[in-house]
Amino acid sequence: STVYRYSGFLTGLRVMVQSGVANKFFYIGPNDGRANAADYGLVNIAAFFAQSMKETIRYDACDENSWDLFDGKYPISNACGQLGQSYQDYECSEEEKFMQCDVNPQMEMKAVTNAKWYGAPQPLYCGPKTKYPETGYWNFNAECNRPWANPPELCTAYPGQKAGKEVSSPAVANRNGRTDVEGCCWWGRGVIQTTGICNFGKLNYFLGKRAADEGRDSRYPSIDFCTNPEAVCASEEFAELKWIAGMFYWIESLQAYESAEDGWNYINKLHEFVDGGMNDMSFIDAVSGIVNRGCHNPPCGTGDLDGGPERKSNFIKVLDEFGLK
Repeated sequence: STVYRYSGFLTGLRVMVQSGVANKFFYIGPNDGRANAADYGLVNIAAFFAQSMKETIRYDACDENSWDLFDGKYPISNACGQLGQSYQDYECSEEEKFMQCDVNPQMEMKAVTNAKWYGAPQPLYCGPKTKYPETGYWNFNAECNRPWANPPELCTAYPGQKAGKEVSSPAVANRNGRTDVEGCCWWGRGVIQTTGICNFGKLNYFLGKRAADEGRDSRYPSIDFCTNPEAVCASEEFAELKWIAGMFYWIESLQAYESAEDGWNYINKLHEFVDGGMNDMSFIDAVSGIVNRGCHNPPCGTGDLDGGPERKSNFIKVLDEFGLK
């Protein structure tokens, strides 16, 4: 990967282990003298890598790709949400709503990365209806590399483009019925795709400009993740943000996960996996469910698990690299 580098991972991991966020830390095992204490931490990292490899590293992209092919087209309004989702409506719980970002309909932004397969859609973008009253779709079959044509046709939507072009008319809706991109700047970013106004708001509240403005310690006092969520991918000064955003999600959503239905608890199950000889792969299947669908036993509210076998294969590969298998 040219986007995700080991140096950025190490910097991010040090931050999230040593400083943490809101007294929450990336788990590297208990400090209680157990002989296999480090194994708990390595398995946590392996599970994190397994999901990251599936979500973004394989595509060498930091920004979410437009991948939801709807009625044979990639709607430009996929920026607003894919598979029927609406990212600007991903609000925090009532207790945490004070941390979320406000949706600014005038915000205008373009992703800095995207997938590079043949005909891959251009980077996602957002902007007000005054500039983009309606949006069309990405035609992945269109030829663009025809310099001999009259007039010449060139692939200029993004570096490395080989085919495809944006078709602006007629308007084409995404699965959620959107034909505009107003307020749609909250697509996934970072190694595990931090998404929505709640998650970016939490980054800003704990790590960004809002923390500094309110007199709290801030790792990135100059970055306002609510007015510039693209900083996660675009910052050259703080390349570790691509990793930190994912680690923050991991701490909040995985390490703290406990099912109200059956008591499935991430940390407890991680310990059981290690103590049981690291053979019961139902552990990583459950982790994949949480990351991809929000529950440890999909299908749940958002549908079936996507890419389960690949996520498991990634996990086994990393365990092997760590000398644990």
